[in-house]
Amino acid sequence: MHGGGFLKIFLIIAAISLLLDWYVFSGLKTFTADWQSPRARQIALYGFLLISVGVTVLFIAGICSFSTAQGMRPFHEYMLSLFLTFFITKLFFVIILSLGDFGRFLVGVFNHVGSSTVSDGQPYFPQRRKFISEIAILVAAFPFTGFMYAIFRGKYDYKVHRQTLYYDDLPSAFDGFTITQLSDIHSGSFDNTAAMQRGIDLAQAQKSDLFVFTGDLVNNAAWEIEQYIPNFSKLRAPYGQFSILGNHDYGDYIQWNSEQEKAANLVKLKQHHRDLGYRLLLDENVEIEKDGQKVSLIGVQNWGRGFIKVGNLDKALTGVDKDAFKILLSHDPTHWEEQVRYNPANIHLTLSGHTHGAQFGVEVAGFRWSPVQYRYLDWAGLVNEKNRYLYVNRGFGFLAFSGRLGIWPEVTVITLKKKGLS
Repeated sequence: MHGGGFLKIFLIIAAISLLLDWYVFSGLKTFTADWQSPRARQIALYGFLLISVGVTVLFIAGICSFSTAQGMRPFHEYMLSLFLTFFITKLFFVIILSLGDFGRFLVGVFNHVGSSTVSDGQPYFPQRRKFISEIAILVAAFPFTGFMYAIFRGKYDYKVHRQTLYYDDLPSAFDGFTITQLSDIHSGSFDNTAAMQRGIDLAQAQKSDLFVFTGDLVNNAAWEIEQYIPNFSKLRAPYGQFSILGNHDYGDYIQWNSEQEKAANLVKLKQHHRDLGYRLLLDENVEIEKDGQKVSLIGVQNWGRGFIKVGNLDKALTGVDKDAFKILLSHDPTHWEEQVRYNPANIHLTLSGHTHGAQFGVEVAGFRWSPVQYRYLDWAGLVNEKNRYLYVNRGFGFLAFSGRLGIWPEVTVITLKKKGLS
């Protein structure tokens, strides 16, 4: 769909939001009807309208100023996030209020159709009861509070996820070997360097043997990471730092003046991986050696169902011994689903990202839900298929929605263990 098509859709959504404002305003009038101070009532009612309509106007201004040549910037993401917060909050309020109004409608119909004693002066519908508006406000407070937390705190609320994996054929020298994984930095979205630095410090504090990054360093353009190179270049591990590309790293989601300019951007991004101290693996492999024993680390370019497919696993496996212990870096988990898990080459562990866990969901006491699960079979955490493991990192950064709720930004620590050893 072209940019004009998206603009029309967003304008329709904005118009719906303004209709919701009118309905919410009517509910708030009921809620404030018995306030003793007329001034306080006016402040509450028109304050709501000023803020809610203002957010919608700023949202419209943001999408009108959006440039496909640069992509979504933090301002656009922030306004989109605030608009979604108010839109969903109002939607919850309206659902409760409309249920109450529907009940009033049924009562009115029953009173006037089923009774022959209704006086001419009696209103057709009973008056809206205040407690319905109170319930609507209470229910709407939950999404509002959650989304505000997601925007102002949740997107930098970094969590460490630890997994210990046991293998019969892990070289004994690598028993207890640790890997820290980051994915989906999306540097073009950051709006708080100090908060971001806390995540970097948390990753470095794990003191892992190996550091890997599994794609989407930027949203669209190489320059987005430049101001953060001093921050992320501090991530170091004794056995090195390795990285791959994700679908956003190829610059496919913005307009370039020429194919040459787009190609130059990718060259520049690859240089920035070197500037960060990361060895970028482009359909290739390296051997990690410890105490005379080795494991093979393999990295492919992006291959994703519904996304760019340039990764070549066969090429990346060239020269790898069939009996070697293999760790694959592949950005999109659908690559594991379609090409890796049943591959004749026994790839012991695949590390991916890409999904972000939709940046929204629930993970409590073994229960997991996110809207992204309707798009991806494997969208977060560990998957095991006949002792071939996939781990999907929930992402370090954020994109489009400038927040995270329930699916927090992640630092992954994998510990490899050899079965039979203490």
